[in-house]
Amino acid sequence: MNRVKSHKFPNTIRGVIYQKGQFSPISNGRFYRVQVTQEDIEAAKAAIMGEDPSHGSLFFYDPRIATDGWIFTRPVNRVIGDHNFAS
Repeated sequence: MNRVKSHKFPNTIRGVIYQKGQFSPISNGRFYRVQVTQEDIEAAKAAIMGEDPSHGSLFFYDPRIATDGWIFTRPVNRVIGDHNFAS
């Protein structure tokens, strides 16, 4: 939702999700194979309603597997589980 609000990204959820080169689960097809849980649905609803546990982050990554050095230059706003959320 932060990307939808940002002038640096497309202004729709679909536009953000499918923006070329942005999300590896889209480009590698994993997005289409994962079973969506009730927790996932509730988190999406909360985000649409304005909840932002990422503290305004535009990017997220798993530092254990991230390979693009650029992402490590971004300030981390929050760590949730295995992911860093950055601006």
